[in-house]
Amino acid sequence: MATVKIGINGFGRIGRLVFRAALDSPNIEVVGINDLVPPDNLAYLLKYDSTHGVYPGKIEAKPDGIMVNDRFIPCFSVRNPAELPWGNLGADYVVESTGLFTDFDSASNHVKAGAKKVIISAPTKDPERVKTLLMGVNHDSYDPEKDTIVSNASCTTNCLAPVAKVLNDRFGLVEGLMTTVHAMTATQPTVDGPSKKDWRGGRGAAQNIIPASTGAAKAVTLVLPELKGKLTGMAFRVPTPDVSVVDLTFKTEKPTSYKEICEAMKEASETSLKGVLGYTDE
Repeated sequence: MATVKIGINGFGRIGRLVFRAALDSPNIEVVGINDLVPPDNLAYLLKYDSTHGVYPGKIEAKPDGIMVNDRFIPCFSVRNPAELPWGNLGADYVVESTGLFTDFDSASNHVKAGAKKVIISAPTKDPERVKTLLMGVNHDSYDPEKDTIVSNASCTTNCLAPVAKVLNDRFGLVEGLMTTVHAMTATQPTVDGPSKKDWRGGRGAAQNIIPASTGAAKAVTLVLPELKGKLTGMAFRVPTPDVSVVDLTFKTEKPTSYKEICEAMKEASETSLKGVLGYTDE
């Protein structure tokens, strides 16, 4: 298999974990990183992860990049993605993980810079022009000739959509209410402070369970359009650094039972959604 070359724009929570995952794959090569944070700080953050542990390999900071396992990856500090040297680096894909360039026009700047494709690691603000793709749900609708820029939606959507798909395919979903209990994120303060958009969101992340809005239920309809108008949802930010959960209450078209639902989930986890959906009765 040919090596896929990727660039990473935004070396935060998502960017660094994409990098770690790429290092574990012999078929993926990271050719460049763009972040406004200096390379020495990026190297430190990559090596020491409070949630996922210390990276076991060798990491060394250089003035213009980082050395990982004796391989140099150049780092850039460019605000305008159109000015990045993706073309010179041979980037096949760019992972857009800043959270800033989530519409078609802004994400297209990576293509102008020479990248072939762009994957947005967040919900798109431009669903009419940026297709949302979720593995196991609608990834087979990907058109390599047309879909230059795609969104992988949010973590909550990736959790909810496979479950909703199994339920709808097997029993038919009439309506559903999703509640996500979500680990705290980098946007939350450690102590109480002001918050322009949501006053409750300004409360200390480690001390409160904070109600929040979520677009996950609506985003599911981008990958499962037959569920449009059938799902709604709410979120609670809780004081844990990792692990989140989605609770889905629903009504089905066909009469069913707890046992049948479990059997459907187990079957899907072993067949059509293997590697995407997990099942356990422990």
